[in-house]
Amino acid sequence: MLLNDHVNRVELRPLGYQFPQAGANPYDDNWLVISGAVTTSEGSWSFADPCLLTGEAREISAWLRAAAAGGVAVTGLDAEGELSPDTWFTQPVLAFSLADRTEGSVLLRVHLSLEAAPPWQQGDNGADIYQFVVEVRLDTAALLEAADQWELGLTTFPTR
Repeated sequence: MLLNDHVNRVELRPLGYQFPQAGANPYDDNWLVISGAVTTSEGSWSFADPCLLTGEAREISAWLRAAAAGGVAVTGLDAEGELSPDTWFTQPVLAFSLADRTEGSVLLRVHLSLEAAPPWQQGDNGADIYQFVVEVRLDTAALLEAADQWELGLTTFPTR
């Protein structure tokens, strides 16, 4: 899935199962390695990490569709002055939240932590989980296209 505007670009796609051969553990068998390529005004980087379970990966397209339809609330800083994502997963590597909504477009936050964080943010042992974000302004058609792309990428990775 490609999320980009005139400033930032985030491309995410499932690469495969962490353990290609299914074993006896349905939990471990369903970890997906997610590839990311990110470009911001601060720099570019990439990552690949087994950070989503198959079920969690499917939640992303549903969240994107809800954001496009106006079903996700805009969030700001919490009482402690930190960002809390709207949707997050077992591994705190990738998350999403909505920064702003205007007629026909949204400002999406992609939260990148730990293995997905830029190289200049890594090494703090997770002290700033979910606080590094890449904001991307998308019209609703582009957001729906991203949801379609994500779902298409997941078709070869069913829950095992």
